Amino acid sequence: MFDLSGQSVLVIGGSSGIGRATAEAAKSLGAAVTIAARNPEKLAAVAAELGVAGAPLDTTDNAAVEAFFASAPVFDHVVVSAAATKSGPVRVLPLEAARAAMESKFWGAYHVARSARIAPHGSLTFITGYLSQRPSAAATTQGAINAALEALARGLALELAPVRVNAVSPGLVDTPVWSGLAPEAKAAMFAQAAARLPARITGKPEHIALQVIAALLNPYMTGTTSFIDGGGLIA
Repeated sequence: MFDLSGQSVLVIGGSSGIGRATAEAAKSLGAAVTIAARNPEKLAAVAAELGVAGAPLDTTDNAAVEAFFASAPVFDHVVVSAAATKSGPVRVLPLEAARAAMESKFWGAYHVARSARIAPHGSLTFITGYLSQRPSAAATTQGAINAALEALARGLALELAPVRVNAVSPGLVDTPVWSGLAPEAKAAMFAQAAARLPARITGKPEHIALQVIAALLNPYMTGTTSFIDGGGLIA
């Protein structure tokens, strides 16, 4: 069942974090993988390291997204992991930062959904986040964006059928988004979070990639949001 041989997978945001782990997992299962990202230098380096194709792409630029998919082959599976979002309470986060976050994570995925050419047996998967269901006063905007993406996935599952559309919603995951923290502060934060979770660990990119692969492979899975959060929703 866990075989992607002969299938093509595009991972947008595949140069780091969950996207990179997904690209690695798909390649290990035999897929022909293309990763897309905004930073061409980093993209080229990661693509060479993983042994996959690379395609520069800024999903906030709808014209660029349309041009990319117009010239690209039909993909079997498309995964959207790309996002650059700043977090904060509504009354603290600058309005321009909130708009930029929505533009990056929601509208970027929306642009892809409008233009991606996906085989009828294939899938489109968004990476969202469990703040959609368990909001935080310190990240109100991010929760709203994630909820919007999950609603978009459900609607698209009807609109794009038989192409399957799903969302994978992680909890706290150790990705480069936390690289701005001092190592000691980051270690303490993750240790405290792990102690609160039923799983007693926090997430790694490969944990989330496992569920993304399941969304790609399971022909009975569409219109679904999978929460992979170590039990964060119930803690």
